Amino acid sequence: MEETIDIRAINEKIEKESAFIDLLTMEINKIIVGQKHMVERLLIGLLGKGHILLEGVPGLAKTLAINTLSKAVQGSFSRIQFTPDLLPADVVGTLIYNMKENDFSIKKGPIFANFVLADEINRAPAKVQSALLEAMQEKQVTIGDETFILDKPFLVMATQNPVEQEGTYPLPEAQVDRFMLKVVIDYPKMDEEQLIMRANLKGNFEKVNSVITVDQIIKAQEAVKDVYMDEKIEKYILDIIFATRYPEKYNLEDLKPLISFGASPRGSINLATAAKCYAFIKRRGYVIPEDVRAVVHDVLRHRIGITYEAEAENITSEEIINKIVNEIEVP
Repeated sequence: MEETIDIRAINEKIEKESAFIDLLTMEINKIIVGQKHMVERLLIGLLGKGHILLEGVPGLAKTLAINTLSKAVQGSFSRIQFTPDLLPADVVGTLIYNMKENDFSIKKGPIFANFVLADEINRAPAKVQSALLEAMQEKQVTIGDETFILDKPFLVMATQNPVEQEGTYPLPEAQVDRFMLKVVIDYPKMDEEQLIMRANLKGNFEKVNSVITVDQIIKAQEAVKDVYMDEKIEKYILDIIFATRYPEKYNLEDLKPLISFGASPRGSINLATAAKCYAFIKRRGYVIPEDVRAVVHDVLRHRIGITYEAEAENITSEEIINKIVNEIEVP
């Protein structure tokens, strides 16, 4: 027997639970001008317990955004500047010999925070990136023979600069897959940049207040799970994911030679989670196809491998996603 789902009750509950979103956005917007897309995606990552990879040229307020978010939520913040000589111990911490007690004590690294900014992640070699990975995936860190569970919420925001190739180590596919969203940030509009310029010249920045506690965020992360997703929407998400793997089954034969590999099951999980978070941010208790379409690029752009043939024709994963989304029937 199928249980009846009371959409109205869920809707009322979510509307109440998501009231803090406007408050939080207002606080962040005191400092961050424009960049609405980036701020929304940060909130999706936070609510969906995911991590975010931000790609954009230097100076687009990537560091500032996560710093502001951690101030608006009463959370701890740490920033790790990735460099070629960074060691895993510089990220997770290390054992230090204590001469007085003739014993080793543990010094925890900057990964022990609610919000961790991994700045220019592609500047560090794979060994360091993998140390960050255990923390991202398992939400725990091992130092010596002790394992520590990380504080909740735990959000890693990594940035990478798409312009420089020298001295960078491209992130392996398996690692990129750990990021719930890959957000590409563009320059601000002219009127926004005028406001940014004025604020910086005056130098009188508003103070960001803590408007919400870490416990409220944890509660909201649980509330997101209650957002209703109809089976038709689940089917829609699976169709999009399967079209990245078997385009020929979806009338998209021309994409076959362009895709080297499609999205993994992490792709479908994250697409469903991100759609629920997006509905929550829009203060709705149920997911509509527009929610899926709103987040599909950020969830899938780093999960579709493109072939040399696609590169030769200058076709990006963005365009492949566009073709898939336009072809698949909306429920």
